[in-house]
Amino acid sequence: MSSSRSDGDSRVLFVLNLLLSFVFSYVVVWGLAFIGVGTFTLQNVALATIALMVLTYLTVLR
Repeated sequence: MSSSRSDGDSRVLFVLNLLLSFVFSYVVVWGLAFIGVGTFTLQNVALATIALMVLTYLTVLR
């Protein structure tokens, strides 16, 4: 039996990373706004999503 390892389609991994990072960022930014630490804006959610995506990407590469 031949067993080849597949890392998956990179487009699917990118979309999953984007979706999960967005949901997590949304909850974190909402939570911070709820307790009065920050403001809930789409710009804050987008910046948090981008930062989390980059952090995830760099972590996976190592």
